Amino acid sequence: MRKFSNFVVKNKTFILIISLLMLIPSIIGYIGTKINYDILVYLPDDIETLKGQNILKDDFNMGAFSVSLVDNNISEKDLIKLENNIRNIECVTNVVSINDITGTTIPIEMIPKKILDHVTSNDSKLLLITFKTGTSDEETTDAVKEIEELSNDIKVGGMSAMSLDMQRLVESQTFAYVAVAVLFCLIVLMLSLDSYIVPILLLGNIGISILFNMGTNIMFGEISYITKAIAAVLQLGVTTDFSIFLYHKYEAFKNDKKTNEEAMSKAISETMVSVVGSSLTTIAGFLALCTMKFGLGRDIGLVMAKGVVFGVITVLTLYPSLLLMFDKLIQKTKHKPLIPKFKFIKPIIMKGYKWIFIIFLLLLVPAYLSQKNTEVYYKLDSSIPDDYNYSIVNKKLMNDYGLISQSMILVDSNIDNKIFNRMIDEINNVDGIDSVLSANLFSKYGISSDILPSKIRNMLETDKYKLILVNSKYEIATDELNEQIDKLNNVVKKYDKNSIIAGEGPLMNDLVEITAIDFKNVNYVSIGVIFIIMFFVLKSISLPVLLVSSIEFAIFINMGVPYWQGMSIPFVSSIVIGTIQLGATIDYAILLTTKYLDERKKGKERKEAMSLSLTSSVSSIFVSAMCFFAATFAVFAISKIDMISSLCLLMARGAIISMLVVMFIVPSVLLVFDKLIIKTTLGFKKGKRK
Repeated sequence: MRKFSNFVVKNKTFILIISLLMLIPSIIGYIGTKINYDILVYLPDDIETLKGQNILKDDFNMGAFSVSLVDNNISEKDLIKLENNIRNIECVTNVVSINDITGTTIPIEMIPKKILDHVTSNDSKLLLITFKTGTSDEETTDAVKEIEELSNDIKVGGMSAMSLDMQRLVESQTFAYVAVAVLFCLIVLMLSLDSYIVPILLLGNIGISILFNMGTNIMFGEISYITKAIAAVLQLGVTTDFSIFLYHKYEAFKNDKKTNEEAMSKAISETMVSVVGSSLTTIAGFLALCTMKFGLGRDIGLVMAKGVVFGVITVLTLYPSLLLMFDKLIQKTKHKPLIPKFKFIKPIIMKGYKWIFIIFLLLLVPAYLSQKNTEVYYKLDSSIPDDYNYSIVNKKLMNDYGLISQSMILVDSNIDNKIFNRMIDEINNVDGIDSVLSANLFSKYGISSDILPSKIRNMLETDKYKLILVNSKYEIATDELNEQIDKLNNVVKKYDKNSIIAGEGPLMNDLVEITAIDFKNVNYVSIGVIFIIMFFVLKSISLPVLLVSSIEFAIFINMGVPYWQGMSIPFVSSIVIGTIQLGATIDYAILLTTKYLDERKKGKERKEAMSLSLTSSVSSIFVSAMCFFAATFAVFAISKIDMISSLCLLMARGAIISMLVVMFIVPSVLLVFDKLIIKTTLGFKKGKRK
């Protein structure tokens, strides 16, 4: 460690130059990393629904589809021209309107009213557009853009339009997220540190580490828009305290060493042990997300774990170089820290720790039950504002056409027509089914499927499969729709055991089932891994249990607040927030506990040891928590994306709750279980302890 710290001090200029040069490939990598705006692609590849999606793509040339609206005032000539222009767009495979269904052989008067009501309204008509590539593929969203630019008479709907609107929304806000997070953190650091220049250097150092992290994401090919939106802010929030710790060490050693270089070398050596050990719990928390079957966890986990690693590297190399190079300016801009001393905390704990512990025990069960009963929603389009194109079209499709959610059923093309029709009848009888469309539908009204235009028949059947389009009265990601899909599955499997139900509704049903399991597993894994790390860091059997239990209590409170507010939270928040809050804030408890153990090992009485620990730790805990709070709350305050704002609000609130738990409950727990801790922790000599 001493060799490493001496190398950093002696080569500060070289380190700065290398860091700046590394920004070039980092920026290139950042620009070159694709962003995925479709969460459903993170579902496991082996589920039946995704197999159905692949069949639609390979056999029906339908990687994605859009139900769009065309103004009724458009002339038939212009509509035909518009359809042809859309067909000429690369990636578009088919365009179908009511005109294509009737063609030249079927008078529109022959089309039953029940069918017409689902394809036309007073002021618009439907246009079904299919694409060769997937829902959120760049080729598909580019095609949607081109369609929008063709005419003001068409409004594009569907999942691809939602992905495009999400892309526009994220791109319009990402820079603002980082800007407000930096501004809020800067305010906290200006108030809490003793120099006006240090916060700027600190944030500059973290900014470079964030660019390193985001640039190296190119190795993954693509990352989720959620990861992109929160990664920089989260990295800023969880690595700021590393830099603060090093700066305080550097300033303290200046009084003992002859030169700034010697002081910095000593500061780096001591910081390395503390920061590396502290960062392990945070990294472990993020990596626990990689155990999820739902791939979004892996996406967030790898990016954030990598971000913490880059944060540690730059804190131990680039940041010391900056502090040494700008030391004179730092001294000129010194001021008194403006944060409170928190002297009121010690008397409260020393006199009332038993009562605090009792309150903790009394609240533990209600907190657990509250978070368990917090409602979670899975509706992905909730994040799209009402004034965006997708929301406008989707609302009109629901109100004017009753098109709420669609599923696509794939059955064997060789199925007997009588059996096929019997299956269609049974599907129609399932509660909540609004309409069913298949090639055989027209035969019920005396229209032979043979006289349908070939592109209509090709859309509904191939040599291997027949396609049935089912429209439901239930909204996506609701219990009613999920139950309906289960019933549909039972019906179609009865007639064709190899049949598959695909589409957004079934995919969301899979998402609900998979993430429900992930939620439990990822929490167990994160607790287990962090427990093991703490066992080796603290060399204790009892302390990991006590500290993890305390932070879990903070998580319960945080997750239970929406229940008492009568609100629901996005499913992503419910899965990742526990792991993030545990990994990011357990360090506060470790910091206080380490100080307490040191004082007890020196022979201090438990209350005196706690008093000294609080004096040396509370301010650091406060600053770390407030930086985490500032970065995440700032994004919550401006984000128009509900999934992002909800996640950031939970992280911001979690930072404050964890801080309060560590300041009040953890000291009480340590004092109550002091004898047990001493007996189960290495480093204490045998004998009576006060």
